[in-house]
Amino acid sequence: MRPLLFIGSFAAVAALTGCGPQLEAPRDPGVCWHLVSLPNGKVRFNRLAADQPAMEHCAAQLEAMRIRFAGMGSRNDETVGAYQGNFIFIDKNGVFTAKRYDSARFPFMVRTGDGRLAVPGAMPSQ
Repeated sequence: MRPLLFIGSFAAVAALTGCGPQLEAPRDPGVCWHLVSLPNGKVRFNRLAADQPAMEHCAAQLEAMRIRFAGMGSRNDETVGAYQGNFIFIDKNGVFTAKRYDSARFPFMVRTGDGRLAVPGAMPSQ
């Protein structure tokens, strides 16, 4: 009886969390956004760059910002942004993208041996 109660409670909680409003990435054409987490638990999108022709360019803008902040002493390991309705996540392993903030992330760019970013498959295998 207890396992059934536990499963029912878990299903109810999962259903309630799924009904809340989803965080959506801005869809403005060519605009690269940086996502900022606010102390009250909310988020804000700050415009980082306009006239970006592709997601790779937005990822480069976010990476440059991450490096500048690291040079000023930031200890944040992950930078999150958005480009035309897609979320961009940058960390020590590379760049990942997702349609939703809380969904599965897919590799978009990887780090080379010297830390630069490259499109998967662009680097020759050794």
